[in-house]
Amino acid sequence: MEEGGFFDAPPAPTPILTPEPQKPAERSGPYRVLARKYRPQHFDDLIGQDATVRILRRAFQLGRVAHAFMLTGVRGVGKTTTARIIARALNCIGVDGQGGPTADPCGVCANCTAILADRHPDVLEMDAASRTGVDDIREIIEATRFRPMQGRMKVFIIDEVHMLSRNAFNALLKTLEEPPEQVTFIFATTELRKVPVTVLSRCQRFDLRRVPQEMLMQHFAGIAEKESVAFADEALSLIARAADGSVRDGLSLLDQAIAQGEGEGAARIEAPMVSAMLGLADRQLVFDLFEVLMQGKADQALSISGQAYAQGADLGILLTDLLDLIHIISRLKAIPSLRHSRELPEAERDRGASLADRLPNAELGRAWQILLKGIQEVEQAPDRRAAAEMVLIRLCYASTLPTPDRLARLVMQMPADGQEGGASGLPSGQTSDDGAGLTARGTMAGPAGDGGDDRPRAALRLVANGGVAYETPDLAPAPILTPAPPPPESERADPPPPPLRSWREIVAFVARESEAMLHGILRHSAHLVRFEPPRVVLRMARGTPPRIETRLQALLERVYPGQWQIETSQEEGEPTLDEQGAEIVALHREELHAHPLLRAILDVFPDARVGEPKDLSLDEYGLPPEELEAPESWATEPVAPDLDFAPIDADLMDDDDWHDFGGGSSF
Repeated sequence: MEEGGFFDAPPAPTPILTPEPQKPAERSGPYRVLARKYRPQHFDDLIGQDATVRILRRAFQLGRVAHAFMLTGVRGVGKTTTARIIARALNCIGVDGQGGPTADPCGVCANCTAILADRHPDVLEMDAASRTGVDDIREIIEATRFRPMQGRMKVFIIDEVHMLSRNAFNALLKTLEEPPEQVTFIFATTELRKVPVTVLSRCQRFDLRRVPQEMLMQHFAGIAEKESVAFADEALSLIARAADGSVRDGLSLLDQAIAQGEGEGAARIEAPMVSAMLGLADRQLVFDLFEVLMQGKADQALSISGQAYAQGADLGILLTDLLDLIHIISRLKAIPSLRHSRELPEAERDRGASLADRLPNAELGRAWQILLKGIQEVEQAPDRRAAAEMVLIRLCYASTLPTPDRLARLVMQMPADGQEGGASGLPSGQTSDDGAGLTARGTMAGPAGDGGDDRPRAALRLVANGGVAYETPDLAPAPILTPAPPPPESERADPPPPPLRSWREIVAFVARESEAMLHGILRHSAHLVRFEPPRVVLRMARGTPPRIETRLQALLERVYPGQWQIETSQEEGEPTLDEQGAEIVALHREELHAHPLLRAILDVFPDARVGEPKDLSLDEYGLPPEELEAPESWATEPVAPDLDFAPIDADLMDDDDWHDFGGGSSF
């Protein structure tokens, strides 16, 4: 080249390198959230799915791997992750390149690394939520015709498969039933009921369970240790509880808590910080609120709720926290071993056990019902805070009221002498030790008339015959007030129900009570074994719904209290009412066809069709009326049962009344 050309230019002087100041270490790439960074790579990494892992491992060991899997469970329990592990297990060739399908993929071969990087040509993932049509499924069916390009098996992972259209499911059925040998389908869904049963029957189903809270806490603690972040046990417990069994949800919350802790420069992430992040009230504050609610202190309850509201807590969620606390206290009361279990944080074990010892089940159940209804009211109210405070005031008011069993005990324990005192033997105004702040007031004012009553406050006492006695300390005991005798039956406003004299009348009574389903079962499936009032013994036909005799007993007890006893037996018994009626209809049909007039008509009109005979003397069951006598316990003027039976003296049809035999005539 010519002199002075580009390549002949003199070399540039060497620059002087000066050391630059050190900068803090930066991440080489974009930040990966914890849910992706700690995604399980092997079956052993899956937590809380021991049954599924055990079955899959055994299937790979025996070489009995299905051609289609259906993975179902709530969000974030590892459905897609399990599908990818199965895909790697099917295509792993080992470190030496000679391995076969294994439950422990190596993670270093070409197939494993490609699947981990989501770039393997034979492992195809499709989101059925965005690709729901038949054309999308046709692409998959077309791809199954070709052999794998790199791996051993072609694996099609379809997430949220329940979102596919009906036609798409139908298009997939044939290929799913008889896929090529080198094809495996793995479906994942959170709505198993929306998947057609024809698809489910062609898949091996695995139900991935919610991960227990204690297991989530241990998992999150291990990840926090790897991330060099300190967490309090109470904070991890709040995150695990909010995750509701979902590992992915919990890791997202853990990531958020770590970011918040680093932003505030906290050396350790405590429970109040997590509570504020989740919009929850502090757990100790919830305990304080529940205690003052059970003591009926409305002013303190509203003060605590206002404090939680000022801290950013949603009062609707605060009521849900109270509901959860009642459940925990009830469990501690029912299962004492939980007081020493690590399933609950130490604060909840200690304070919860103290409340469980002081509060009876009746008061806990009442508070549960009030909160359950109150949460629905808060969701519908225009002002959530006002609605929540009204629920808290209602709880305070209800906590000072005795429960029904407590009230019955107080009434029965009222003193029999004339001393004025508490209903439970305490001086008037003294608080009984029942844990709910109940004040026992044993004196009651006498009944007030139009002009008032100057009777002194008296003690109320129940007497043996059902009457009531008012006794005062200064006056002679008042006469015992006994209830007036009942009026005669003729003067009653509602006449007594008619007596039931036979099994058929009992069945007809069920029909009158508008119990259509029970009436149909008794008519078609009940075999009477013995009718010995008050005992009725039945045998129900095979295939009858359970507890039919219990439903019949309850219905009879409502109208005829204490008069009937329904029992079951395995004895043969009589035919059902429907079978008896069918026998009578068949007998009448034979008699009709044997009648000389009908035979002569059929000889003239051989194509005539004879309809079913109709006997107006039969009742709705096709049976003749029963000849029954009224029981001795019946009233002087018995009331005839309101049955739709034909009268005994009903006229039968004469032979001359038969006409129009052709075309479905009736007799």
